[in-house]
Order: sequence, then structure tokens, then C-alpha cells
Amino acid sequence: MSKENSAAGEAQMKDRERWCSCENESNRRKRGNKKGGQQEVPVRRALHVLNSSLSNVCLCGSGRQEKTMKILGIETSCDETAAAIVEDGRGAISNVIASQVDLHKPYGGIVPEVASREHLLKIIPVIKEAVNNAGVDLKDIDGIAVTYGPGLAGSLLVGVNVAKSLAMSLGLPLYGVNHLKGHIYAAWVMGDPPEAKAAFPFVCLVASGGHTELLLMRNYRDFILLGQTRDDAAGEALDKAARILGLGYPGGPAIQKAAEGVCPKEQMPRAWLPGSLDFSFSGVKTAVLNKARNLGLLEGNNHTEAQETTARELAAAFQESIVDVLVNKTIAAVKKTGAHGVIMGGGVTANLLLRERMAIAADGLPVIVPSPNLSVDNGAMIAAAAYFENVPVGPDGLDLDIVPSLSIG
Repeated sequence: MSKENSAAGEAQMKDRERWCSCENESNRRKRGNKKGGQQEVPVRRALHVLNSSLSNVCLCGSGRQEKTMKILGIETSCDETAAAIVEDGRGAISNVIASQVDLHKPYGGIVPEVASREHLLKIIPVIKEAVNNAGVDLKDIDGIAVTYGPGLAGSLLVGVNVAKSLAMSLGLPLYGVNHLKGHIYAAWVMGDPPEAKAAFPFVCLVASGGHTELLLMRNYRDFILLGQTRDDAAGEALDKAARILGLGYPGGPAIQKAAEGVCPKEQMPRAWLPGSLDFSFSGVKTAVLNKARNLGLLEGNNHTEAQETTARELAAAFQESIVDVLVNKTIAAVKKTGAHGVIMGGGVTANLLLRERMAIAADGLPVIVPSPNLSVDNGAMIAAAAYFENVPVGPDGLDLDIVPSLSIG
């Protein structure tokens, strides 16, 4: 083991020791960040309701014993309001997600203002449900983790402000989490951690509505960016293609459903970008638009039976193009870096064809993909990321701010 990894391990062990045995509330408050900050009155009122309405269930028992670290993870980066409680970065004892799909469906995409307003309505009930489902009280929580970027500014502000208010009122450490890393650490919430299946490093594919990136994960907190999209994200391209073809929203599931059992008669273009691990999906999106226009598929959604068949064939061809590029770039990254396995995260990785093709192309190397409820935006992945990424290096201050364009590296 390298000196760097040894030092990191010692720091992590020392931090874990802080969470052993039963601790009284005064000691727990001493761990909280002392940096000042102002809460807005509506947030204080909501938190008062939240605190007073939750039942108190003590799980620690009596006497000195090993105490797990419970982190409340909060996620509001886009259009899901989510909260979860995770023990020691691996066991999700609750995971609540309030989706806004029905609100945005009439628009064929996410409306930022609508998303942020809905977060304001849902955030407190979602946190309350997550705590109740876990069978614990807020006083049993050891830390608050929250996505602070990347994402929609208005949406991020809701989660971050509530998380800061909770941390201050409960005297708990606050951990700001990178949303992209959260998608990777979702793989740790499923039970056996990835390192039980293969040793570091891993090539990580993060593919969602807003991001498509390839990263090399050499260890906890050690990431190298290998490639990223130069234009549209894979999920964004799927949403736009589904809208063009009149298949509905969200685009990923709609394209997958339309493509079921369909063998495309022709191929859509692939942007290989030779010599690079970057992605580009704007070209295939434009190709779908041009074909749909030429075939009269843009003139309303009341398609004839023949047009519906054509739309399904185009959907299947489009899905093949997206999956083909994602798989080939990921495997190229594995060969280039000598990685021992693949981790996939993000809503696009719930696609069944992508999972199947990646497993085949990996040729025996472990391909680790979270379950569908952990592939979408969720609080469990944020809590897990905080445990492995943030806890060993210490909490953030109450001046934590959002970074909508946050990246890795």
C-alpha cells in the first residue's frame, strides 16, 4: 500500500472512531460546524414542523458498542426531490424520491422554474418520510450531505439551504457533495462494494440528462477525467429524439419502449472522434430530426400505423447509435488505462440494451451498475459519496454555496 493510501486509510479510521459508543447530544453538537450563517424564516418554520412531528426512536441501546454512522443525504439538483439515510456509506435504510415527471411532461422537458418551486413544496415532506421510514429520529443522524453542484441553480438552492439549516439547528457536520461523484458512489449502496469484485482502478461512465463523462477512479477521492461530451449529453439527446418522434417524456424510457422487438433497417451516424474519449451526440440528434421531417413525422403526433412503425424503427436505430458509442468509448478507456472493472451511473445507465451490451463487451471484467432506483437522482448516492469522499477530510462550513457548473477534476 502506498504512503498516500496508508495516510488516507489512517485518517478514515480515526474519523470512524469518532462515531463509536453512545454519545449525548451536547457532544454531538460539539462536532457541528461553528461557522455562522443566517436561516430564512420560512426554512426555520419548516424545520420546526419537521423536528416536532417526527417520533423519537433510539436505536443505540445502552452501554458502549460500535455505532454506525448515519448520514442524511439530500438531492435536489434537477427534477427529483430526494432524501435518504445511509449507514456507513453502504446500507440505505431509507430512500425516498419525489419525481416531477408528470409536471414537466406537457413541456417535453424540464422547466427550471417549475422544478425549483416543486422542490420547495416537497423537500420537507420527503425528508420527514425518509427519517420515518428509517425508524430513527433527527437526533440519531450523524451528518447532513447535500448536492451543491452541478445542476439547476434554483433547484440546488433549495436543497443546500435546507441542509445548512438542518446542520446548524442540529449541530451536525455538513457535507457538500458533487452530484457526478454521487452517481458513481451509488454502486456502493447496493451491498457488496465494487472493490469486493475487483481492485481499483475502475473506469466510470456517468450518463444522464445533463452529463456524459468517462472517469478513471484510482481510489476513493481520486478521479481523473478521461472524456466528456462536447455538446449534448446522452440523456438530453434521448429526450430530444423522443420529442421529435412524438414518443413522449422522459425520452430514455420512451425510446427503449418504442424500440422493443424492433430491428432497425438502417443505421444512424456515430461520432467516434478518433484519438479521443470524448462524446458527441448532436449529430445523431440532427439526423433523427432530418429523417423525421422528410417522412412527415413532425406534423403532429397523430401518426398513421405506417408512421408509427417508422417512428419505432428510427427510435431503435437511435438507441443503437447511442449505446454503441457509450459502450465502445468505455471499453476503449478500460484498455487504455488497464482498469479492472467498469462502474456505470446516471439515469441513462438504466437502459437495458446498454447494460447488456456493456456486459458483453467487457468480456468477463466486472460491470457494476446500480439498480434502477439508484441510477436516477437519489439521496442515497449523495449520503454514500459523503461518507467516502467528505467525512475523511472534514465537513464544509455553513457558507457552502451552490456551483451549478461543478465538474470533476
